[in-house]
Amino acid sequence: MSNHPASMLPSPEPLLSLASSSNGRVSGKPWKLQKFATVRSHLPPGVKTTSWEARKEKEKKAAAIKKLQIELKDEKQAEIQRRREITLERKNAADEKRRLEEAKAQMGARKAARLRRKAGRTKKINH
Repeated sequence: MSNHPASMLPSPEPLLSLASSSNGRVSGKPWKLQKFATVRSHLPPGVKTTSWEARKEKEKKAAAIKKLQIELKDEKQAEIQRRREITLERKNAADEKRRLEEAKAQMGARKAARLRRKAGRTKKINH
């Protein structure tokens, strides 16, 4: 039965190759462009391309840098405040010293005036 006429014929091959999707399909109209699916994602490209772990690591590094910057800024502010307080204390001490000297000079002038008045009461000076 091997001499059957159907077994002698070659297997029928398709005349046109059929594409399973539109990828292999070519339009007969050369002015028409191939259509693509619409991209509707509103996410920024950095979010779409990087992994969650990479983003979290980047956020952690940024937080550490920000914390360090805040600490340095606080230290700088504390140093400025310390210098301000020292300057203010020196100024207050100088003002107090000047005020005491003025009061001492005023008291000396009052005492001298009082002594002059007292000296003018005697008959020896006041004739």
